[in-house]
Amino acid sequence: MPCLYITTNVNLDGIETDPIFSEATTAVSTIIGKPQKFVMVILKSSVPISFEGNKKAAAYAEIVSMGGINSEVKRKLISTIGTILETHLSIPRTRFFLKVFDTTAFRKNSKM
Repeated sequence: MPCLYITTNVNLDGIETDPIFSEATTAVSTIIGKPQKFVMVILKSSVPISFEGNKKAAAYAEIVSMGGINSEVKRKLISTIGTILETHLSIPRTRFFLKVFDTTAFRKNSKM
């Protein structure tokens, strides 16, 4: 189950967030190759964030998935999610950071 957790310093009061959830869910599902019914998206706003030494609109996100992550997928996720945040929250793509974690990356030597 992929989980995308987005944290931003943008105040979301009065902003329609349904398109963000919908587009992010579709993007994660399509890019990672997992069914939409298993994709979770969390959006947390009004979090103090300083980036480049200032507090202009910015976002930090983490995505965790069980498989489906490689270099190409990472690039597509960063680009697509960055575009979604820029379009709906006016967060420049240069002020967005995405941490990507594949939980299966460390299972190769596991005895489970």
